[in-house]
Amino acid sequence: MKGPLFYSKILLFGEYGIIKDSKGLSIPYNFFNGALKTDKNPSEVAIKSNKSLMAFTSYLNKISEDLVVFEIEKLKADVDGGMYFDSSIPQGYGVGSSGALVAAIYDKYALDKITVLENLTREKLLKLKAVFSEMESFFHGKSSGLDPLNSYLSLPILINSKDNIEATGIPTQSTTGKGAVFLLDSGITGETAPMVNIFMENMKQEGFRNMLKTQFIKHTDACVEDFLKGDIKSLFSNTKQLSKVVLNNFKPMIPQQFHELWQKGIETNDYYLKLCGSGGGGYILGFTQDINKAEQSLKDYKLEVVYNF
Repeated sequence: MKGPLFYSKILLFGEYGIIKDSKGLSIPYNFFNGALKTDKNPSEVAIKSNKSLMAFTSYLNKISEDLVVFEIEKLKADVDGGMYFDSSIPQGYGVGSSGALVAAIYDKYALDKITVLENLTREKLLKLKAVFSEMESFFHGKSSGLDPLNSYLSLPILINSKDNIEATGIPTQSTTGKGAVFLLDSGITGETAPMVNIFMENMKQEGFRNMLKTQFIKHTDACVEDFLKGDIKSLFSNTKQLSKVVLNNFKPMIPQQFHELWQKGIETNDYYLKLCGSGGGGYILGFTQDINKAEQSLKDYKLEVVYNF
């Protein structure tokens, strides 16, 4: 048995900001995926995933039926029969490993589910986001529900504000351009919950809240608009500002050994780095106007191009 595939995602813009109503833009990333499976001879990884699914099933059983109803008995029987989530999505890397699992479970076990084939009104998207937020909170303590939404619909999602989200189109990739968005592998696993806790602690300080509104959210919103309009010149100018703001104010979320590399990008303009997800490890997101220059500058690291300008 193998269920349908659910893909990883990349939040291009909006990490942390969307908690405080900034814009955001999330795109599916088909390089990694996962599916529900059962095997006759499960591996150690499969057994561990199955154990985690047992705990997740108990959690889902407690979710209010006003929000979503699951075929819990069927899910329990499948989990007891050894079902697990077979995934190539790295965990703790900011590309939505738990989001894909949540999407797969909803797809298979939710009753009266909203499907990709129907007319996706704003109400339906918000309902899905609310369901996914509640489901994914099992893994992170607090979840926006966007990762599973992206994985479930496999469409770019534009976040205008907490209560205003829409499926969107993004400019077609250029096959000849040198500009690129890339992932840089930090080689370290990041944990979402501790990073979000640091952010929430910082939010208690007026100075930090002020910076978030006047700098971080301002540049994030501008980046989203530039990207969707295809205004590359303005996009790189705003991404550079965003990279500076993150380096100055989100240091705990950037692994120590990357502080210098981050600064180097801003100084040389070869590339600009930003957080991919909550940070603390995993992937770091990079933007460059010349991928050859960026690869030369970052030759000691593994880069994975995800979008070409």
